[in-house]
Amino acid sequence: MASYRFHLFVLAIIFAAALSVSSADGIKEEDSDPYKQIPSAAINPQEYDIGYWQNKALKTLDNKLQKLNENRAKNVIFFLGDGMSVATITASRMYKGQLENRTGEEGHLFFEKFPFVGLSKTYCVDRQVPDSACTSTAYMTGVKTNFKGIGITAKVQQTDCKGAKLEANRPSSIVQWAQEAGKATGVVTNTRITHASPAGAYAHISHRDFECDNDIVALKMDKTCTDDIARQLIEENPGKNIKVLLGGGRNKFLPKSNPNSTHGTGSRISKDLIAAWKQDKLNRKENAAYVTNIVELDKVNPENTDYLLGLFNPEHMEYHLDDAKEEPPLWKMTEKAIKILQKEKNGFFLFVEGGEIDMAHHEDQAKRALDETLEFDKAIETAAKLTDEQDTLIVVTADHAHTMTINGYPYRGNNILGLFGNSKDGLPYSTLSYANGLGYRKESFLGGRYNLDKDDTNNKDYRFPAMVPKKKETHGGEDVAVYARGPWAHLFTGNYEQNYIPIAEAYAAQIGPAATTKQDTRQDVKPNASSSVSISVNILSLLSCFLITLMVKFHKF
Repeated sequence: MASYRFHLFVLAIIFAAALSVSSADGIKEEDSDPYKQIPSAAINPQEYDIGYWQNKALKTLDNKLQKLNENRAKNVIFFLGDGMSVATITASRMYKGQLENRTGEEGHLFFEKFPFVGLSKTYCVDRQVPDSACTSTAYMTGVKTNFKGIGITAKVQQTDCKGAKLEANRPSSIVQWAQEAGKATGVVTNTRITHASPAGAYAHISHRDFECDNDIVALKMDKTCTDDIARQLIEENPGKNIKVLLGGGRNKFLPKSNPNSTHGTGSRISKDLIAAWKQDKLNRKENAAYVTNIVELDKVNPENTDYLLGLFNPEHMEYHLDDAKEEPPLWKMTEKAIKILQKEKNGFFLFVEGGEIDMAHHEDQAKRALDETLEFDKAIETAAKLTDEQDTLIVVTADHAHTMTINGYPYRGNNILGLFGNSKDGLPYSTLSYANGLGYRKESFLGGRYNLDKDDTNNKDYRFPAMVPKKKETHGGEDVAVYARGPWAHLFTGNYEQNYIPIAEAYAAQIGPAATTKQDTRQDVKPNASSSVSISVNILSLLSCFLITLMVKFHKF
């Protein structure tokens, strides 16, 4: 009898579930109600007026009508938000506003105020959706290449160590162009400094994972087939001449066994590259400093420091939300780099990567990705405050997109990290979601969608829902935005290949392959010239007015 009742109970549950599924068409989706509106208290009352929006648009127009800056760019600062898709920028803008108790949609990140915006196409020569290696090659050298290749042409395949050594297959980077023009150079990142994005500044290698000699062996290759990325940075051009190097990845520079060394141990099979870096600078009689934490970085005096190497973590640096107190934030590393580099009378080129936007997206951790975007934005604002827009070109972009989307019809001011409404199955869904990754949830035992209702989506570790299960979320293939201000920033409007970016930067700075052109109108900034000219013009204008007045008075006009 008990068994009979149990089976009846199970059948009743199945019948109820089937009934629920079959009647799903009758469930009213909350967000499809045409009469339901956001409470007016959440909206600025001025937004109901015609004049508010038109005046806002007119102010934007006034900013667009400013005279183009065609000075020679003494300095170029290139900011790379790794994986910073347009959706990431939009969601980060809302996240920032909501942290400040605003609705968020109406706000902006600092770099969104830059006057010129374009789109770049990010594909590799052999892939529709790129990785950070082929994209780094494009925006550093002006040459597109294959998936996982760094600083090489598309002729070279991933296992072709010999091909990667041929000069004909090794395009030089904008870092080298800047050094050849007598400029100081720097690379700043919160990933390993041997990771794909920063490596594009100085390395030539067939596979992005060859970060140290042990990595080459781990990939079943002969460790003598090529110099690893870390070794190229320390011992070869242009790496050894980069004046500021700040980031993570200390393990890639230190051997597993390192007796009698104060630098510790790492992942290499042989050679202490930190000791080699110090010795090289000593041989050249340069003032050099090596630091491993925020306290040591703060003590570095830019006035008497020519070379700075900072490796703040054995691997990638920590997320900002994890509050790693011994590691400097990205803005502080950027600040120190600029203060050292700007001593160079010929100017400088600086690359700054916000690399952990990408790391967070790969984990489907949207909150971390948005927070890292705000940290990246702080670094850009810091750079802008330390430099002059008249002689410093700042370019901000991403190497590729990610699969995160902003979807549904959430009301204005709805928590960008939260849920909104019910879908056709009667269950809630999140505004942010991913196409694939670890955020995939299996269906319930009755075949229904996972219920997000009790999930803490505001938790920094929360993985947002994904449609397809994967061990790691993938990149997205859509175009990414490019923002620019300063000399020749207008060159970055429109839609173009990603490899155009360093060529346009080089043109603005008059270096590298774009140092001279048929139509060259670039000129150096003369800080006092404009003021003296304006004074002369004003005096002439006053004299002219005086003479005209006299002529009219005496009927001579």
